[in-house]
Amino acid sequence: MAKMTPEILSEELKKICGANLGSVVLYGSSAAGDKVKTSDYNVLVAVDRLDAEVLTSLTELCSAWSREGNPAPLLFAKETLLRSADVFPIEFSDIIQSNKIIYGANLFEGMKIEPANLRLQLEHELKTKLIVLRSRFLTTKGSAKEVEALMVSSISAFLTLFKAILRLYGENPPAKKIEVLPLLAEHIKIDIEIFTIVWDLKEGKKSPDLTSAQLFSRYLTAVQSVTDSVDAWLQKTAK
Repeated sequence: MAKMTPEILSEELKKICGANLGSVVLYGSSAAGDKVKTSDYNVLVAVDRLDAEVLTSLTELCSAWSREGNPAPLLFAKETLLRSADVFPIEFSDIIQSNKIIYGANLFEGMKIEPANLRLQLEHELKTKLIVLRSRFLTTKGSAKEVEALMVSSISAFLTLFKAILRLYGENPPAKKIEVLPLLAEHIKIDIEIFTIVWDLKEGKKSPDLTSAQLFSRYLTAVQSVTDSVDAWLQKTAK
């Protein structure tokens, strides 16, 4: 059986949902032209009515989609999505910048992201993801394989946050995540090399002659440095 593409998924959604289906949107790395070996397809689905009956009707299709390595589609009731820019400013900013409409209307067209909402979520997400990075490291027992997997699994999320930082600095960030680094370095001190090394690991490239412990120590320090710098800047500009 051929691999299920977003287009095939959309056709199956139309069969199941009928007139209830509003939009099918491809977002994330694939839509931004930033797809790497470990990338998957991120799809947002908006429907008019979203209840247990609708969810149940989609379980078989979405299970098949997930078995191919993709996250389950992000489901929204259309009216809820249109009222959620204040809750998901980071995610919606990225979708607004890079998306492919597979079916239906572009619900993100004309959507406005308020800087105050972006700022609040950014501060929360940076600090939360740093805490999670430390906590997950504690469960690796120092295993080189697990430490490397931890860094690889976190790099995309951090680079997405770096794009949000650039937006608050008034910049229009590039669609490709790895390209945000030199632009961010114009505003704050950042260890570009370590983030590039971890991104290369995500792409399946070999790491330099450093142990996983050395890489993680430098990576953690770099993430902490960015978080502290942005936190200090946000506190200063809030006054």
